[in-house]
Amino acid sequence: MGHSIALVTGATSGLGQAAARLLVADGYREVIVTGRSLAGVQNAVAELTAGTKKRNFTPLELDLDTPSSVRSALAELVERGRPIDFLLLNAGMVPGKTRVMTAAGVEASEAPLIGHHQLTVGLLRANLLSPKPRIVITGAEPARGGVPLFKYTDVPAFAARSFRGDRTAAVEALIRSGPNVKYAPHNAYADAKLIIAWWVAALARRLPSGMAVYAVSPGASNATNVARNAGPLLKYLMIPITNLIPGMNQTPETAAGRYLRASKFGTDVSGQFFASAEGKFSGPMELQRQPHLHDSASQEAAWQAVVKVSGVDLSSPVPLSPVS
Repeated sequence: MGHSIALVTGATSGLGQAAARLLVADGYREVIVTGRSLAGVQNAVAELTAGTKKRNFTPLELDLDTPSSVRSALAELVERGRPIDFLLLNAGMVPGKTRVMTAAGVEASEAPLIGHHQLTVGLLRANLLSPKPRIVITGAEPARGGVPLFKYTDVPAFAARSFRGDRTAAVEALIRSGPNVKYAPHNAYADAKLIIAWWVAALARRLPSGMAVYAVSPGASNATNVARNAGPLLKYLMIPITNLIPGMNQTPETAAGRYLRASKFGTDVSGQFFASAEGKFSGPMELQRQPHLHDSASQEAAWQAVVKVSGVDLSSPVPLSPVS
C-alpha cells in the first residue's frame, strides 16, 4: 500500500479521523480528508499532521447534503487526476427527535447515502478509481434487526400496503420521509442502514471486474460525534448504560480498524454486509446472513430509489434530472 491513495468522508472527527490515522500508519501515501467546510477539514489535517508527524493528509471540502458540493469535490479530484485505491464512505449520523430534511428534500439520516452515491458514481464515470479498488461504506447492526429501540421497516409489506407493491416507491418514501412514513428517529436510522446494505449489494453487481464494495459496521464507539443529534433517551440513558457493559463499547481506533480489515477483503464477498456477532456491538465482525438483507428485489428497489432521488445512475452518461 506504499503508493496508494485513500479518500475518507466525514474525517474531521471520530471514526473518520481515526481511520485516516490508521491508513497512514498502514502505509497509504496519501489520505484525502473530507468534511463539510474547508476550514474544518484544514483544521483536521493540521491535527492529523501534528499527531502523526506525517504530511500524508490532503484536505477536500465535501458536503454530502449538497449536490453542488459533491460536484465541486469531483471536479477537484478530476483536476488532480490521481486514482483512488480505497474509498471509505464513513460520514453518517443518528437522527434527532425532530425530523430534519435537507434542501434536496431528503431525511437527514438518509442524506449521506445520496451524497455517497453521487460521489461514487462520479468517481467511476471519471475513471478515478484504480483498477482494483475497495469501497467501504458504514453500516450498523440495526439493519439486521434485533437491536433494542431500533426497528427497520418491512419494505415489502410497506410497499404492498401503501404503494401497490412498488418497492422502489416505498424505499423512496423512506428516503424522503414522505407522507406515508411515520417518523421515529431510531427507526429512521435503522432504515437508513438497511438501505445502505441493499445499495451495496446492488452496486457490487454493477462494478467492473476486480472492484469490490462492502457495508461494514464499525460497532459501538460512543466517543464520537455520531449521536450528537440523538434524542435524550439514547444520548443520556442508553449510551451511558452501554458504556458500563463490558464488550459493548470500543475506542474509535478499534472501531475504525474494521474498515481497514475490510479494505483487504476479496471480490468473493463484494456486496456483503459485515457487522458484530448477534447481540454484540464490538469484537470480531461477521458476514450477516439474515434473509431480508439478501432479498434481491429489495436491493434493486433500493438502488433505483437512490438513483431517482440523487438524479445519478451508473448506466447513464449524464444526470437523470437536474440537481441543485
